[in-house]
Amino acid sequence: MGRRLAVIGGDAGGMSAAAVAKRREPELDIVVFERGSYTSFSACGIPFHVGGEVDPLEELVARTPQKHRENGLDVRMGAEVVGIDLGARELTLADDSQEGFDELLVATGARPTPPPIPGIEAAEASRTLAEGGRLRAAIDAEGSGGAVVLGSGYIGLELAEALVRQGVETTMIDVADQVFGVLDPEMAAHVQRAAEGLGIDVRLETQAEEVLLDAGGRPRAVRAGGNEISTRHVIVATGVKPAVQLAEEAGMTVGESGALAVDDHQRAAGQEGVWVAGDCCESHHRILETAVNIQLGTHANKQGRVVGINVTGGDLAFPGVLGTAITRICHLDIALTGLTERQAKEAGFDYVVETIETDTRARYMPGSERMWVKLVAEKGTGRLLGGQIVGGATAGKRIDSLAMALWAGMDVESLMWVDLSYAPPVSGTLDPVLVAARAIKKLV
Repeated sequence: MGRRLAVIGGDAGGMSAAAVAKRREPELDIVVFERGSYTSFSACGIPFHVGGEVDPLEELVARTPQKHRENGLDVRMGAEVVGIDLGARELTLADDSQEGFDELLVATGARPTPPPIPGIEAAEASRTLAEGGRLRAAIDAEGSGGAVVLGSGYIGLELAEALVRQGVETTMIDVADQVFGVLDPEMAAHVQRAAEGLGIDVRLETQAEEVLLDAGGRPRAVRAGGNEISTRHVIVATGVKPAVQLAEEAGMTVGESGALAVDDHQRAAGQEGVWVAGDCCESHHRILETAVNIQLGTHANKQGRVVGINVTGGDLAFPGVLGTAITRICHLDIALTGLTERQAKEAGFDYVVETIETDTRARYMPGSERMWVKLVAEKGTGRLLGGQIVGGATAGKRIDSLAMALWAGMDVESLMWVDLSYAPPVSGTLDPVLVAARAIKKLV
């Protein structure tokens, strides 16, 4: 038998690596172990299925297990790896069978972190396609009983909006003092107003205390903040943590971020022939100059590609991350890249901030909407440190201009002269990014 690469996890990082490696080295024996029912799926699309915008559920699958098999990969579905013996080069599966390997990729993703409260086992989740499908079916069958969403981050807000669009009375609960915790508070306030304007009952600084069940073991209410909220559906969106237990038990190193430590070639720290990619691993932050765990499909796919090239004799370094992200919630584009003001302060930067309010198009054009751009820059040098954008349609993709500026290490004076496009249907005479750069330049 030839050289064998075993992959634990069949989504973005795992399948990207497997596909690239197979193309580069067709004789390489690659076996993928996926405990779920789907490979290469878009978890980000699940709220849009729940909200009725994407049907059927399988539209969210980029490549099926069968398609991967046709491309020469040995894909095992419903195959859960429960043990790793790095010395013996052997995996143990849930059915007590063993599988050998020469090289190993750990792409186990992240695991949900539901609150440890009575009755939480009756709540629903939407991390996987199977969970998303069950939630949509439950809402279709009995949506009128109301829903409580625990958590107000990306997924919580997207699911709350999806439920409201399905006609479900929805309450969103979070212990934090703001929604969308990755934004600075004043930017998150725009998101909260939009959510409430859509009809979502937002309750912040509120602790979920118990999911109350009926005689059949299904939710009938949630006790939170001393009140009872009647509901038929409780959805957990309280965040996730890197799924590292399996690897840690095998002796792999977990970094300070709580994710698996890797070098810039995605090699597991201190392990020969062991690779890591995706939500379970650390990445180098290009501004903070430290290891972070930022869970985005964009990172997972790129890291998987790096593994696929390097495991087949290449020499490719993953250049790091900025944390650039975008979503659309309650009629608003929400985007960020680099550091928020809070992160800049925590990291010890001497910084300045500026926020502008403007329009997504020339103000006289039909359909023009309000938008806000916040920039963070280093005082003295003027180096751009980060940006946030909240606003109407077309506002958010401007974050890519800021991401490119950050990637290149630009200062705000250089940014304010960049040759960005203009036409009344898509922008004012000066793009909002340029306007924001001009404004913050006066402060540095």
